[in-house]
Amino acid sequence: MSVSVQFYLTLLLVYVGVNLIACWGLNLQMGVAGILNFGFVLFQAAGAYAYALFTLGPVSGGAGLNAGYQVYLWGTQLPFPIPFLAAIAAGGLLAALVGVVVLPRLRGDYQAVALLVVSLIGGGIVLNNISLLNGASGLSGIPKPLAGVTGLSGIGYSWFYVALTALICLMVWYVVHQIGVSPFGRTLRAIRESEAAARSLGKDVKRKRLTAFIVGGALGGLSGAVLVGFINAWAPASWGYQETFVFVTVIIIGGFGSNLGVAVGVILVPIIFGELPTFLPQLGQASWLGAIQLILYGALTLGFLWFRPRGIVPEKRISYSRSDLVGRGRQVEANEMLAVVLAGEEGVPRHDGDVSGQ
Repeated sequence: MSVSVQFYLTLLLVYVGVNLIACWGLNLQMGVAGILNFGFVLFQAAGAYAYALFTLGPVSGGAGLNAGYQVYLWGTQLPFPIPFLAAIAAGGLLAALVGVVVLPRLRGDYQAVALLVVSLIGGGIVLNNISLLNGASGLSGIPKPLAGVTGLSGIGYSWFYVALTALICLMVWYVVHQIGVSPFGRTLRAIRESEAAARSLGKDVKRKRLTAFIVGGALGGLSGAVLVGFINAWAPASWGYQETFVFVTVIIIGGFGSNLGVAVGVILVPIIFGELPTFLPQLGQASWLGAIQLILYGALTLGFLWFRPRGIVPEKRISYSRSDLVGRGRQVEANEMLAVVLAGEEGVPRHDGDVSGQ
């Protein structure tokens, strides 16, 4: 296999991993918690810039110059995995700040538009302030993680990075899977289906939605760090609003709330359908390729929303048999009796939580 083919394969595999991490984070927000986030790429950008600032090293000469050609506000150089952890923290912290402002006040379409606007504002701030993160030119020459430790270079390091990305994806999958099957995940799905019903059962809707939003933002930050660690550059042009719509298309085609469906969508949308126009006979000008890809994504989204709204791998619905319901009813009765006993002489039942521990 030639070096050029191996480089293409490693690049493709790393992008698969990056998209998996990002789409699992967005799926936690949109598919599980029901938060329409059209500005998700903002959190990916936050992680990418955080990774860059924690690896490029300090600014020199007190003028904010690095290597004589790029300017940024602050920088340091810390070993792996600290830059990745910083990216996670940056994505989560930004999600917390945005979520506190947007989530309690807006719902549905208004929420999606507000988050998209926040993303556009973030891009405008970075683009028009060169001293902040080098403006439109972005940051380049970002060090590769563990390159000095492994002693690898070229295609050998690329395959090593593929393995590192796969390991990170496995850890992220474990996290999102555990969240999905936990009482917290079930509560998020209940909130997604009916906020009023969840609130009537004593669930703290605002706090749980915000928590899901923060975790999703943190995963977005991690995806940005993994991407920048491989391509070694990042600029405002890398995180246009259309990137988020690719992620949304992945979730719609794969299946809302389904981690396995998201994995299928990542393989189909940005990899197969995204790369397909590259291998087809050229239609019109070469500059039309990006537009053709977006048209294809839009057609796929509309087709699945119309004919298969639950996606290729629908979210698994939890069902209970009659014996399960009878057993659960007895458990509730036992808990109520215990509450009466613990109430002591007053004889007033205390309900400190439901049977699920929430």
